[in-house]
Amino acid sequence: MKTVSIIGAGPAGIEAAYVLAKQGVAVSLFEKSSSPLKNIADKAFLFPNFAAATDIVEQMNRKLLNANITQHLDTDIVGLVHEGEQGWKLTDNRGNSYYSDNVVLATGYTPFDAHRKEELGYGIYNGVVTSLEMEKMIRYNQIVNSMGEKPKRVVFLQCVGSRDEKSGNHYCSKVCCVTAVKQAIEIKKQLPDAEAYIFYMDLRMWGQHFEEMYRQSQQDYGVRYVRGRISEASGTFDGRVQIKAEDTLMGLPLKMTTDLLVLMVGMEASEGTRCLAKAAGICGEYGFAQSTDPHLGDNLTGQQGLYVCGACKRPMSINDVVNDGRAAAFAILEG
Repeated sequence: MKTVSIIGAGPAGIEAAYVLAKQGVAVSLFEKSSSPLKNIADKAFLFPNFAAATDIVEQMNRKLLNANITQHLDTDIVGLVHEGEQGWKLTDNRGNSYYSDNVVLATGYTPFDAHRKEELGYGIYNGVVTSLEMEKMIRYNQIVNSMGEKPKRVVFLQCVGSRDEKSGNHYCSKVCCVTAVKQAIEIKKQLPDAEAYIFYMDLRMWGQHFEEMYRQSQQDYGVRYVRGRISEASGTFDGRVQIKAEDTLMGLPLKMTTDLLVLMVGMEASEGTRCLAKAAGICGEYGFAQSTDPHLGDNLTGQQGLYVCGACKRPMSINDVVNDGRAAAFAILEG
């Protein structure tokens, strides 16, 4: 009976573990955090159906209740090497070693660090927050400006750390556009009198029902869209944020003050992805893991017994990574 080690207990890793365990495969699931699903746990609602993130977390955690799955929490895998007949050797940050016939890399992503975009004022002005921080405000119904007051205007800026030569990331992070639309709707639900603006380069509504949600945000909630990038953000004497931008549809410069500027941060390869992809010789562009072929071998690698799934390969939505985790499991079962 083959054994499988899965590195990363996000939705991709959990789904792969669940499918394999149901087929009687012994699975060791490694997670460097103290609990699974770190990138979902603090979210409020998920697009496109506004499902509560807590419900998704609960359903995914139930999939781990299988005797064939052994969880190793607070275990950071830092070494990965193939040792012939012994199979794959995994080494954690405490020097412990684990052996397995097959390994699934499901180490996910990390959010772009908005401090790297100094011109946008993150970490300098209290009214500048990231989309992750806004998600927590929405979840706990505490949408407030830097002075603890309900904002009268909220501005979202797309493509922070994505499609950006200055940050070195030329790719699209896929979920930022629809996340801004979702968050703007959620703000209007909680604060109907607040204004919501979304500054964008191009709106990329990738999935089913996304375009409808974009239209609904305008028709039912009055969300306003401005095609243009914000070049600079600065503080005002009353604790607000002033932005400078260009409306590229009108061809005119624009200045605006806002109570909150929300930076829609993209996805980057996580430290674990970069480290282990390099150690295993499957490092691709931008530090993500490289599969054999994006069409017919997207869970396979050039290394025997080593598989990849989820956002360790490229930016993906939650439903993408769940399906990809399932696909990785079937690739192992067929191998």
